[in-house]
Amino acid sequence: MRIGLIGTGRIGSFHAAALARRPDAGSLLLADAEPGRAALLADRLGATAAPGVDQIFSWGVDALVVACATAGHAELVVRAVRRGLPVFCEKPLAPDLERSLAVLREVAAVGGVLQVGFMRRFDAGHGTARELVRSGALGRLHTVRTLTADPSPPAAAYLATSGGLYRDCLVHDFDAVRWVTGHEVREVYATGSDAGPPRFREAGDVDTAAAVLTLDDGTLVTCSGTRCNGAGYDVRMELAGELDQVSTGLDDRTPIASAEPHGPPPATKPWSGFLERFAPAYEAELAAFVRLVRGEGPNPCDGREALAAFRVAEACELSRRERRPVRMEELPDL
Repeated sequence: MRIGLIGTGRIGSFHAAALARRPDAGSLLLADAEPGRAALLADRLGATAAPGVDQIFSWGVDALVVACATAGHAELVVRAVRRGLPVFCEKPLAPDLERSLAVLREVAAVGGVLQVGFMRRFDAGHGTARELVRSGALGRLHTVRTLTADPSPPAAAYLATSGGLYRDCLVHDFDAVRWVTGHEVREVYATGSDAGPPRFREAGDVDTAAAVLTLDDGTLVTCSGTRCNGAGYDVRMELAGELDQVSTGLDDRTPIASAEPHGPPPATKPWSGFLERFAPAYEAELAAFVRLVRGEGPNPCDGREALAAFRVAEACELSRRERRPVRMEELPDL
């Protein structure tokens, strides 16, 4: 088997290294908008570098991993599925909902195989929380609280094309809420603040955001996120039921200190970022893709699953702009 990978930046390099460590993944063919960057990574991993994206397709691969900038995702996914290639694509499929729907219609039309990268589905803590909720150990779930906090703001150039805090960052929370609880979002109310660095205002984005989601069984969910959490990278989900409650992301590296006199000590080595915090999950999602390509496992997050989370992010952005609750049926769907 030969897997092509397009995009050898931070996340693409991580994916390439994960695939290179897997004997069942076969060989790797790498391409990047900067050919020299792909060549350096290929040399380090014992892979092959292609001079450009076209060669990924003309030289022949059995599957494709899309990890380039968001603007290139849609075209590459469509190009690959039309050739019958299974595709793993980092989220999002496209910068907006309309183009995401167009991609998924193309995938459906040709019967393509598409896995979208929502790595929290492969995180051990989220998996345990899911089992506890589904088993009834927590009782009737009444409240869910999620938090995603980045330790420092991204570059202004990234913000300009990111799609905003809800689509780029909190979309992971929205997917995790659906996956863990097994319920759909029916209504959202969202707000945000751009009181931080000027680059957010210049990009029309917010540096801190909050959203209240109402699920189809009445469970209330609060999701909060920020790009300015100097204490460290912090991702948590708290699930409270009538019998018990549980939290993911709570360990000796959680970047929070207790104000109580007998509280736990502060973390001595807080998480530095998403690649460190979710490294095992990223490895596991690529392993699942390899099994999918080999016909040895199911698709853990297909395009429709990814679309559901993206629609919630889109509803939150609409709610923030118009300062009102938004029901999910207001947004287009497949």
